Amino acid sequence: MQFRLALLMVLIVCASPVALFAKETKDVKFPLKNADAVVFSHDVHLKKYNNNCRICHNAIFDLKAKHHFTMAEMEKTKSCGACHTGIKAFSVADEKSCVKCHKGKPRNVDFKVKSAGQTVFSHSVHIAKVGSCRACHNGTVITGKEGRVTMAQMEKGKTCGACHNGKKAFTVAGNCGKCHAGMKPREITWKAKGVTDAKFSHDFHLEAFSCKDCHTKLFAFKAGAKHFTMADMGKGKSCGGCHNGKEAFTVAGDCNKCHKGYKPGKILFKNDGGEVTFSHEFHLEAYKCADCHNKIFPMQAGAKHHTMGDMEKGLSCGACHNGKDAFTSSGECDKCHKM
Repeated sequence: MQFRLALLMVLIVCASPVALFAKETKDVKFPLKNADAVVFSHDVHLKKYNNNCRICHNAIFDLKAKHHFTMAEMEKTKSCGACHTGIKAFSVADEKSCVKCHKGKPRNVDFKVKSAGQTVFSHSVHIAKVGSCRACHNGTVITGKEGRVTMAQMEKGKTCGACHNGKKAFTVAGNCGKCHAGMKPREITWKAKGVTDAKFSHDFHLEAFSCKDCHTKLFAFKAGAKHFTMADMGKGKSCGGCHNGKEAFTVAGDCNKCHKGYKPGKILFKNDGGEVTFSHEFHLEAYKCADCHNKIFPMQAGAKHHTMGDMEKGLSCGACHNGKDAFTSSGECDKCHKM
């Protein structure tokens, strides 16, 4: 019994080096979102380099710092591109060699855009048109690092805009329905403090204009786009690009045309001279919104508060309260200040 146990121990010890050094190598799959995975064969490459793992590890592939490289980086000798240069092995930059690693057909790419419907990019349609993958996947048009870009960026030649510029293919500026199938722009509501909501109707405006008249020259297609003040609009920004009193009614006028049901309230100014109450209702009996906004009073948060000295020079209330259009702001304090 002891002899058998001793023999078993000898066999285990003798077999240990084999178990220790026999290492199984597996194929490595690199998944791609819109195509079949790229499969790297350890067996093929180890056969090529006489089972010398150190040719690649960790000289080219650092097992501790995992990083997925783009094709553009490989063309600069990173990752697979260290050997696949066209000298040691076929080049990663060779158009005809794409299919050696990328098996199968590229799939359609679906882009979901909030309020703009779904956009489907067809690889098969575009490959038939341009002839090769590298027409787009060339490190310039599609780099693999930029991710999603805005319509405004496309208009400057990014991604789809590199070809869809009105010369090579229809422009991305204005032909929304060609990519955004079934898109129906919705009504947009802007909420502003101290005033009723302003509603913008795409249906109404599209009866007279096309998408490209506003996007992206006046309105950027992107989340978090800047909201302009009424003072900005008065200078031709945003809605003021058309609502200038020539192409359409001016933004410096009847507030109620956009802010339905708006009834401006009283404004209370507190200072050392006693409270001052400004009544919109009283002044609108003689004047229009445009007489004061934005020429005299800018419609924006944090607007400057003028002193009595400023008013005597014709600023703020002093523009009208000058002793001619209305009683002067100098000398009749109790008409405004509750003292």
